[in-house]
Amino acid sequence: MRDLAARLLFVVSTAVLPAQAIGQTAEQPDAVTRGKYVFDAAGCAACHTDTENDGPLLGGGRKLDTPFGTFYSPNITADPDHGIGDWSNDDFIRALRLGLDPDGRHFFPVFPYPSYTAMTEADMRDLKAYIFSLPTSDRANRPHDVTPPFGWRILIGGWKLLFFDPGEFAPDPAKDGTWNRGAYLVNALGHCGECHTPRNMFGAVDRGMALAGTSEGPEGGAVPNITPDPETGIGDWSADDLDTLFTLGMMPDGDFVGSGMADVVNNGTSRLTPEDRAALIEYLRTLPPIHHAVEAGDDR
Repeated sequence: MRDLAARLLFVVSTAVLPAQAIGQTAEQPDAVTRGKYVFDAAGCAACHTDTENDGPLLGGGRKLDTPFGTFYSPNITADPDHGIGDWSNDDFIRALRLGLDPDGRHFFPVFPYPSYTAMTEADMRDLKAYIFSLPTSDRANRPHDVTPPFGWRILIGGWKLLFFDPGEFAPDPAKDGTWNRGAYLVNALGHCGECHTPRNMFGAVDRGMALAGTSEGPEGGAVPNITPDPETGIGDWSADDLDTLFTLGMMPDGDFVGSGMADVVNNGTSRLTPEDRAALIEYLRTLPPIHHAVEAGDDR
């Protein structure tokens, strides 16, 4: 109960504060360059671009089918009417940190703010600087096709109290800098758990099964176990195997990843620095192994 009360106090207090109270830091001249790196690592283009229908970059409209209905990603270009062009830095931070729009309305957690909340404020500001440097699009947002009560935003407040822990990533003092950088890339920027972790009946990730794979991933497809379990995960993969996967998309058996993971490799992990890929790999290889065989239609 103490944890729930603290979480309630944090969400309510930050939601009612004026936007500027979240924090202000001076912009750096190379914010756009840094923001491009964050943009790639966070996978923004893949979710917010309707590539299937030749949509404009970040113009929104990409369809995501879920057990609760069909969601369409929004336009996040700097267009002031159809995008986020009238958002301040603090509006942008609030969206990522708390899952709230500038008017205080809850975002549905198909927007992976439960992971993005752990981003540093500096990365958030740099990301916004890069997005605002890109061409705008006047493509209107498409309404979600979600059946009641799952489309009622007011219910997301209760969902957050139960399943959302807002706050910036806190490094583990018992681990070195490389491990902590890997943890940040996997759990915050890369939001890997959003796809690779099973979810409960309320659509929240099962934290006790983090990264253990699921048969009900995005679009209903199976997503593999990426814990170091030698039988059901990646425990028998070497560091070089993982580096090849993250740079070329090729697995140890010579096959190549497809679908959403191909987007992750092509537009994300392959663009990381060698040091960051090494950190990501070190973190994954030192996680507790979870024995969980992922089979289509069976998530047990």
